[in-house]
This record gives sequence, structure tokens and C-alpha cells, in this order.
Amino acid sequence: MLTTIKKWGNSQGLRFSKAVLKRAGIGVGDEVEIVVERDQIIVKKPTQIRGRYKLEDLISQLPKDYEPYGEVWTEPMGKEIW
Repeated sequence: MLTTIKKWGNSQGLRFSKAVLKRAGIGVGDEVEIVVERDQIIVKKPTQIRGRYKLEDLISQLPKDYEPYGEVWTEPMGKEIW
């Protein structure tokens, strides 16, 4: 596919067809990762989202015998039922 880099304000941009985005599994509004290797610009799905962790990755790191529990920090202050 051949396309042209266009000027948008003080930036430059590329437009991708709907078919190209669909094949890449990327949609409008999705964040993407930009990688520059030698003379190529690669646009791909991020492996990590803006420095945050993926929930699935965090859960997979929990010990198999982990038991969640609740923590009470203070006594009721109003009409709460605890």
C-alpha cells in the first residue's frame, strides 16, 4: 500500500484505510506503539499501555494459594452498616 505523509497543524500524519486497521487488529481511538528500526517506522499494538500493567499479567503473578481478604480501616462514622 502506498500513501503520503500529510501536514496536520505542526505535525505530520498518515491515514490508514479501515481495511488496514482491521487486518492489524487496531481501531479508531486505540493507542499504538511506534518503533523505529533502521529505516522503517513500525506501528503496532502496544505490549504495555502507557506504563500501566495489564490486569491479566498482574493476576498471573499471584501465588496459586492467594486468598483475598477485606481490611477495615476505621469505625463507622455515620449510618453505615458494617
